[in-house]
Amino acid sequence: MHRCHTLKYEVQGAAFEYIITAKKGKNSNVGLIQLNRPKVLNALCNGLIMELNQALEAFEEDPAVGAIVLTGGEKAFAAGADIKEMQSHTFQDCYSGRFLSHWDRLTRVKKPIIAAVNGYALGGGCELAMMCDIIYAGEKAQFGQPEILIGTIPEWHAQQPSAPAGAGGTQRLTRAVGKSLAMEMVLTGDRISAQDAKQAGLVSKIFPVETVVEEAIQCAEKIASSSKIITAMAKESVNAAFEMTLAEGVKLEKKLFYSTFATDDQKEGMAAFVEKRKANFKDQ
Repeated sequence: MHRCHTLKYEVQGAAFEYIITAKKGKNSNVGLIQLNRPKVLNALCNGLIMELNQALEAFEEDPAVGAIVLTGGEKAFAAGADIKEMQSHTFQDCYSGRFLSHWDRLTRVKKPIIAAVNGYALGGGCELAMMCDIIYAGEKAQFGQPEILIGTIPEWHAQQPSAPAGAGGTQRLTRAVGKSLAMEMVLTGDRISAQDAKQAGLVSKIFPVETVVEEAIQCAEKIASSSKIITAMAKESVNAAFEMTLAEGVKLEKKLFYSTFATDDQKEGMAAFVEKRKANFKDQ
């Protein structure tokens, strides 16, 4: 039986047990993370999440990387949390914060993250995709929150009770697809196709199974070619739309817009536009 053993990795060598990492793109400016527990459809065990966090932190700190692509395999992006690992937890474990307390690291990454989803994205796997900034789907992808079928509800635990970034399945899904479809998915456990997910607004684009990862990398390359500091501000501003009122969001947007004028990249970008040349951003 495939079990999720104690994590073993090398910080610099990136020799992981449950994920594969690489730099992609012509300029090696895209960080690729592939979930790699194929025998259990990339079930999200504690060791895998620890490795994912390690890889995210490495790419976040790498000045050459401007965007990240997260993917799984052709059969499954991730078919949910590891139920065998989860079933014995008590209310006290959950409430005290020891359970899943490190599963929301992805929401605190400043660099844009694209989920390239093939196959099943169910439960925690669907939530993991929704925590990314953009979702590209293979044409055979399926999304769902089947937790109701095992006697619980969708949830992605925040490290701090006051941290909105950790809001999970019921919250992100409802914001993405609306109340009616989200309620139907959560209460029945039924899956939706990639096509239905795109129509509902959960997915931005659909591609053939064999090209979705490459398409995500190309999108990430395009994002990485812009100023990293300005891109981070843009991501922060868009994410605020889900956490603030319109008035609060517009106020933050204005502050971030003004802040761009304190950067060298704003000066370079506008000068390049006026001079009809390509901008040479320095991420400053």
